[in-house]
Amino acid sequence: MIPVFEPDIGEHEINAVVEALKRGEISGTFGEALASFEREFAAYVGCKHAIACSSGTTALHLAVRAARIGVGNEILTSASTNIASALAAYHNGAVPVPVDSESQTWNLNLDLLEELITPRTRAVMPVHLFGHPVDMDRLCAIAVRHDLLVIEDCAESHGATCRGRMTGSFGDMGCFSFYANKIITTGEGGMVTTDDEQLAGRLRLLRNLAFTKPRFWHEEAGYNFRMTGFQAAMGLAQLRRIDDIIANKRRMARIYNERLADIPGLRLPPEEPWAKNVFWMYALTVDPPFAISRDELASGLSAVGIETRTFFCPMNQQPFLQRQPGYRKIACPVADRLWQTGLYLPSAHTLSEEQITFIGESVRRAAGLVGR
Repeated sequence: MIPVFEPDIGEHEINAVVEALKRGEISGTFGEALASFEREFAAYVGCKHAIACSSGTTALHLAVRAARIGVGNEILTSASTNIASALAAYHNGAVPVPVDSESQTWNLNLDLLEELITPRTRAVMPVHLFGHPVDMDRLCAIAVRHDLLVIEDCAESHGATCRGRMTGSFGDMGCFSFYANKIITTGEGGMVTTDDEQLAGRLRLLRNLAFTKPRFWHEEAGYNFRMTGFQAAMGLAQLRRIDDIIANKRRMARIYNERLADIPGLRLPPEEPWAKNVFWMYALTVDPPFAISRDELASGLSAVGIETRTFFCPMNQQPFLQRQPGYRKIACPVADRLWQTGLYLPSAHTLSEEQITFIGESVRRAAGLVGR
């Protein structure tokens, strides 16, 4: 089976983790690796501060809490996204409000944003879906006009750029994931980037149980959302390879594009002229006149040893959100359609050209195009 994703962990990462363990960098926020990882990641993104934490989900949770967003507030977020984006609002008592996707990049539709803003809206959380950035210049202009915070969900977009500027550097905060299938990984782990000194201080306070002085005195209810030192060591080793990893992601996408070009009904992943897509996953949609349905294609590929995944179930369809007090019933027809027609193919940056060619030929065979 060719998996949807396979992490690439080599001797450099293994040695870095072993050395961190030898230095005793196990628990807590001390040691060399954590500070170095935060410093180098901030520099990579182009921000003053980076605060490491235990996952991309906790990064989003911390960002919402640090911004003092809670009960009675709303956060506008992409309808088509991993549930973690909505959970960051939900677990802080705020209501996530889904913004439907646009058909070109599958990111939230900026044409719809302003009509969804109410007096309760405190922030907008754009998700850079599958590695393609949102048009952050336009989004930030809308946010400034309406005095909204911007919390970028960059879980899938490490290294992606909007007009040459990194995702995670536009908003008040940017939240990254280092889960095993992300561009770089620490196994589990996350990071929040910001230029705001006050927010950075609150993020560091809240991730570490909100310890103040004296040590066991707590003015706020914090969280244990810390990253371990040896995870940070692994992340640092991965970060120093990120340019090569992204180059291979883009190589993968280029070969897929060549192998899958001109198949009727297939919509291949986009890249706007102003954007750099890092192709976290090679995502496509399957519509008529493609010979079979998305689910039939996935089943056929599985039968020949090719794993796939569907797009995300959109926020407007999630049962627990529909039961949340303050829930707003908002139609998201594009996101609904993506849920029915979208899938992504194996997307490890280590895929060989031969493997991608085999996958491409298998898709063409399913479309009835082999030999034509």
